[in-house]
Amino acid sequence: MPLESGSKWRLVLSALFICAVIFELDAQEQRATQGRTLKPSKPKLGKSTKKGPRAVTAKPKSKATPAAEAQTLLTQVLNRGKFKKVGETISVQTGDTLELRCRGKPVQWSVPPYLEEDDDGRLRIVQHERYGTLTLVNTTGADTGEYTCYPMYCEDTDCRKEYNKAVKVFVFFPDPQELFVPSSDYYEVIQLRTNWPTVLPCQVTSPEAKVTLHREYPPVEVAVDGTEISFNVKKGFTIHRPRPYHAGALYCVASLGTLRQSSTKYMLIYVNYPMAPPAPVIQASSSSVAVGENLRVSCTVMGEQDVVVEFTWEYPGQEIGRPLYTQDGISPVGGGAARQQSQSVLLVDEVRDVDQGTYTCTAQNLQGAKSVSTNIKVVPKAKPRKP
Repeated sequence: MPLESGSKWRLVLSALFICAVIFELDAQEQRATQGRTLKPSKPKLGKSTKKGPRAVTAKPKSKATPAAEAQTLLTQVLNRGKFKKVGETISVQTGDTLELRCRGKPVQWSVPPYLEEDDDGRLRIVQHERYGTLTLVNTTGADTGEYTCYPMYCEDTDCRKEYNKAVKVFVFFPDPQELFVPSSDYYEVIQLRTNWPTVLPCQVTSPEAKVTLHREYPPVEVAVDGTEISFNVKKGFTIHRPRPYHAGALYCVASLGTLRQSSTKYMLIYVNYPMAPPAPVIQASSSSVAVGENLRVSCTVMGEQDVVVEFTWEYPGQEIGRPLYTQDGISPVGGGAARQQSQSVLLVDEVRDVDQGTYTCTAQNLQGAKSVSTNIKVVPKAKPRKP
């Protein structure tokens, strides 16, 4: 028994000793950890104190203007996969390939009329997933003109052009032998309208060419002052306010280096074009006419000088084949502005019952037509009084 009791006490003391050792080791580890604890550093301005994804405050992006959008919408594809943003104009040497890329899904292209009529298989248009491409090979000076890309807005299968987002580029194809874009016409008739700008399309293939305007007879160079007549290398010459003295045979002359060439001849015909449709006024000699008396119905228009006004009539007697008798005339109107009075008078001799009804006058000029009407009543002829 005493031996057994001593063994038990030795086991208890061993267990207590082991627990004391473990407790002491934990205490030392905690003291060591506390000794290594660093004081929290103050965060520096502009830097995060935590690692991981940084919280960046995004600056508000300025909304792109239509012009900026247009500049990034259309690019020129150069050799070796290089791209170049296009401006208002670009130049491509004749014989080289023109390749344009337009962002949009889908897009539609517009090309110069010459290519729309017949491209000889040189034009290729492809729609990719996010952009469209236009490729023109074996280019010539005749390909010079405006190329336009229209983004399309689609709902299901219904698509329409977004004209306000269209982007354009004018492409020159300089030709060492042809300074003007070739034309199959020896001369072209152009109508000059009063107060309506008129363009003489002397289109050159190179933006470097110097272009002047000339009159065939008498053979003189026409002054281009930028106000009455101006020149744009993409359009040609513009007569801003045509007048009768601008009429005649004109042509353009282009010079580049030692090369000098003449354009198609333009036959300018002046037409005094009215500012608005006519405003006729109708008036009858009487709204009530007795059988056997004469009737006069006048239709009058006040307008610009030298503007032609045409009159047509509708009247009750037409139904029975009664012939139309009119007197037409033009007379100047006094005053500062050059104006004139145009008039048509319908004459009905010896009125009958069939002449009763509505009389309508229609006045027409180059801007449009307008009609006015009046009603005429025919009454029995008064019987003579007995003496």
